[in-house]
Amino acid sequence: MMESIRKLREMTGAGMMDVKKALSDAEGNEERAVALLRERGIVKAAKKTDREAREGLVRFVVDGNRAAMVEVNSETDFVARNSDFQALVQQLAEAALKAGTNDVEQFRSFQLDTGDTVANELAAAAGRIGENLVLNRVAYVEGQNVAGYVHSNGKIGVLVDLSGGNEAQAKDVALHVAAENSQYLSRDEVSSEDIEKEREVLTNKAINDGKSPEMAANIVNGQIGKFYQERVLGEQKFVKDNSLTVAKYLGDVKVNRFVRFQIGA
Repeated sequence: MMESIRKLREMTGAGMMDVKKALSDAEGNEERAVALLRERGIVKAAKKTDREAREGLVRFVVDGNRAAMVEVNSETDFVARNSDFQALVQQLAEAALKAGTNDVEQFRSFQLDTGDTVANELAAAAGRIGENLVLNRVAYVEGQNVAGYVHSNGKIGVLVDLSGGNEAQAKDVALHVAAENSQYLSRDEVSSEDIEKEREVLTNKAINDGKSPEMAANIVNGQIGKFYQERVLGEQKFVKDNSLTVAKYLGDVKVNRFVRFQIGA
């Protein structure tokens, strides 16, 4: 029986439970089981993997001082709004909390409560739903003050971990990161390569605008400061009160980490 299950899973891309049911319904006849899987639309999953999946959903789960978030892509926004797909993404977010990993491939091999792996569950769901489904990213955060936020359309999600503060502040920071697309926790995280690329772009623009090299250098030095203010979390204007930076809003509270997922980015 197990050999037949393995063989049919490789042939069809269907999940373990779907294959077991098909074999049972076919009384062990592999050819008939494959036909049943095709009739049920499950074999289609293996044929859809070469189609691009650029839509999808982000979901997160918080449990005390732990949180996990997943991004699962679909081919169309229509499917992203499908209740079955939404339930699947939520199921995977809950599984990610148990898996406790930031590694997509490791999570794909994680065994769900159904007895199947994440990868096989996705393949089976793709067959049922009729589109290629891709697990794009997974994040796990454990800390002192953990919170998450997902934008109302499900396209942007954030996890944060703070030292100190309260739940409301953690949620505020998560919302801010989602809205303002924070890219760095501090200036120390900005690589010299990123700064040099930005400096080159700004210098070329200033020269193209007719500025001398000396004047361009002075202009660029000022604009590099703006680069930090627009991208470094603590230096950004707080989304709920533009009279404050995020750092001033938080005071002594420290942001240890944030993770931001955006569909298509």
